[in-house]
Amino acid sequence: MLDIRNASLNDLEEINRLEQACFSPEEAASRTVLKERLETFPNHFWLLERDGRLVAMVNGMTTDNEFLADEMYANAAMHNEDGKWQMMFGVETDPEYRHRGYASILMKEAIKDCREDSRSGIILTCKEDHIPFYEKLGFVNKGVADSAHAGKTWYLMQLDLQP
Repeated sequence: MLDIRNASLNDLEEINRLEQACFSPEEAASRTVLKERLETFPNHFWLLERDGRLVAMVNGMTTDNEFLADEMYANAAMHNEDGKWQMMFGVETDPEYRHRGYASILMKEAIKDCREDSRSGIILTCKEDHIPFYEKLGFVNKGVADSAHAGKTWYLMQLDLQP
């Protein structure tokens, strides 16, 4: 059985487990950063559980800034609950559960919630091989992002939610 819900601080250990399993050590948020995010914006964590096990997660902050700055990843205080833009920091699926559509299900739920919250749109960065996944969800590739995160090349993806 699948269940989608927002996170709480009680989910920290499972969220940290998933973060470390899905990203390289240079890319992954630390337990401390994840804790700060959960203390600041737990309602911007979307969790998908299968039979009680966390198998996928989407998380990020809201801001009025139209650009996803690297400093946002580590500074939860930059969150503005009334912000127009939902920044996505991570779209993660447990390696054991990949290629089953869980990330798509969760992203569609996050998109629906952002529309209901009257956000202007959703912004994220991804590696080149993930661009087609986000394009299927309606995101537009805006080119190489101005990001030095983990020393990788990231592409800026944007989904406008307002006409």
